[in-house]
Parts: sequence; structure tokens; C-alpha cells
Amino acid sequence: MWIMDLRSLKQRFDIIGENPALDRALEIAVQVAGTDLSVLVTGESGVGKEVIPQIIHINSPRKHNQYIAVNCGAIPEGTIDSELFGHEKGSFTGAFETRKGYFEVADGGTLFLDEVAELPLSTQVRLLRVIQSGEFIKVGSSKVQKTDVRVIAATNVNLPRAIELGKFREDLYYRLNTVPILVPSLRERPGDIHLLFKKFALDFADKYKMPAIRLTPEAVVMLEGFRWPGNVRQLKSIAEQISVIEHNRLIGPEILEKYLPRESPSRLPVRTEGHGADYLTDRDIIFKILYQLRQEVEELKQRVALTEQVQPASRISSNKELSQNIEETTVVDYDPENDSLFDETTETQDLLSIQKVNEELIRRALEKHGGKRKLAAMELGISERTLYRKIKELNLDL
Repeated sequence: MWIMDLRSLKQRFDIIGENPALDRALEIAVQVAGTDLSVLVTGESGVGKEVIPQIIHINSPRKHNQYIAVNCGAIPEGTIDSELFGHEKGSFTGAFETRKGYFEVADGGTLFLDEVAELPLSTQVRLLRVIQSGEFIKVGSSKVQKTDVRVIAATNVNLPRAIELGKFREDLYYRLNTVPILVPSLRERPGDIHLLFKKFALDFADKYKMPAIRLTPEAVVMLEGFRWPGNVRQLKSIAEQISVIEHNRLIGPEILEKYLPRESPSRLPVRTEGHGADYLTDRDIIFKILYQLRQEVEELKQRVALTEQVQPASRISSNKELSQNIEETTVVDYDPENDSLFDETTETQDLLSIQKVNEELIRRALEKHGGKRKLAAMELGISERTLYRKIKELNLDL
């Protein structure tokens, strides 16, 4: 019975995906809808957190009353109190008339506070009071008013960390976090990525009366291997870009890669896959990090050499010392059976030359993609031309 309810829910709110973590978030939303408990929805930017409060409201006894969504990050700090709690005429410059705030307008309904971590501390105090007692005071007034509002908040910020930094009140966090709901990131839902892409492509084609784009199997692999830092929002944007720009309706990896932005090494791990043996292990991730570090070292050496050409002689010696230190840099091999990665007693055994790291990374990437150098280059975060050059430099027998 629950499975049918879940499918109906997805159809009603246009939700695509069969990921268990996503299903769990939807299940909790429906279960908590019949109560007045505060809910805190967390997840990365672009995952679709805004659909959870809609589901809660439409399945609650408040569904016939107001539902108001407020983006706290989009309201200037000087006017946020007025927006939420209202103000009296003449209470500040520009207050030409008395105004109701969202808590007053949404009385009997639901108020969704998106990006709640962006609220200033003074507003957090007011918010805590209205959640605890249902009481608030308009800006410029001394009269206490009552309201009956269900508060649902959402954020992509690590609130416990924000509490440590003094940017968010701990008591408000526990009030909001009565029922936590985590919406998974897109990279945690690899099986849903192609389904979502096809859905966005079909929607776009239907809207503008054109044939829908399709992906080759190789392009699907590339699509599912991308990290998607912007999540569903980014995937939709790219699907629409390709749909409107490309004349060819069959999209291969050479076309798709033009629309996938180059990822920063700081965003590793790059892939999260839940099927088969085609996934990055901890060792693979570390090898990739070492490879990218090696590229950064080479770039730094080139900058030092360039600087020597334009700097006074008094500074060249220090640059040469830096270059020498870079030249002597070595990296540590990771042993998954041994946690003492930096143990001095095993340092000599664990040193691995940069050349060996390159060879190992390139071999692994090519094996992983069946010898397809374009996909291997994408996996390594380098151009196909650079990969060919590296294979030649290292005399790899592939």
C-alpha cells in the first residue's frame, strides 16, 4: 500500500528517481505531515529541498490555509524583521503604512523558511520566540500578537559548524530540528541521473516542439560519472543548454564534455556509484589526488622559472631553492591495510616516485574505460592530447 502511495506522490510532485535515500526523505515528509512539529530539511544546493515542505503542507490538516515560502537569503538584513513579523506605520523611514508580516499572513497555515542559516542573530531570537510560544511583536510596536504557524526550515549550511562559529543559535537549531529530513545529493543517486536528464530533455522538446536529444551509451557513462556540484538544478540547466544549442539530436561524449565544467581537485571524491565493480576505491581517489598535485607542482615550477626571467638577481637564488625543493618532492603510497600512512618507520618503503603514480593512474583509468582514451582523460581530469603525450613520455606499453 505504501509503495503505491509513494508512486502517486512522485507523480503529483513530478519527482523522478528510485533512490532509497530519496524515498526515505519522502516517507518521513508524509509521516510528519499530520503533526505540527517543526521540520529541518537539509541537503546541498540544487537537490530540490523546496518540494519537501510542499509535500508536508499538502498532506497536513493545514492544506486549505496559506502556504508561504520565504528565501531568507534574498531579503536584506535591515528589512528581514519587517518581512517576517510586520511593522507599524512610521516605525522606520519608508514605513508609510502598517504592514502584516509572513507570520501573521500565514496564521493557520505553513511557513517555509529557505536558507534559514542566513538569518541574522537578532532575527533568530525573534524566530525562536514565535516557534516556542506562537507570540511575536511587529517592528515599532509593543503589542504582543499570537499566530498559529507550522514552521519548516531548510538549509545547505552545516548548522552545527555554524553554531561553533557563533553564527547560529544552538537553541533555535534544536527547535527547528525536531524532525530532520536529509535530501540526498545527485551524485548519491547515480541511477537517477540519466532518468532525470531524459525527463528534462523531453520536457524541453515538448515545450518548444522539437525532437528530444538522446545520449549514446558512452555519454551516459560520462554523465553518471560527473560529480554534479549543482545537483538537479545543474543537470536541468545542462540538458536545456544542449537541447537548444546542438543540431545533432544524438549526443556523444565528445559533445557532452563541452557542457560539463572542469571540476576542482578540492571537490574529490569525484564519483559515487552503487552498482557493479566500476567505482573509485579509496586508493584510486588518493592516486588521483597525487596526480593532480603533481600537475600543480609542475605549474608552480614553470611559474618560478618564468619569474626568474623578470625578477632581479637578488631574488633568483631564493626561487631556485624553491624550485629545487619542488623537484625533490615525493609522494607517499597508500596502503589500505596499514593505517599508519605517515609512520616514520615505514617511510622509506612507502615512498613512491611521481612517475610511478602517473603510470598507475593512467593504467587504471584506461583499464576502467576499456582502453577508451577520451573517457580515461575525462576520468583523470586532463585533455585527451595531454593523455597521449603522457603515454608517450612514460613509454607505456598499452
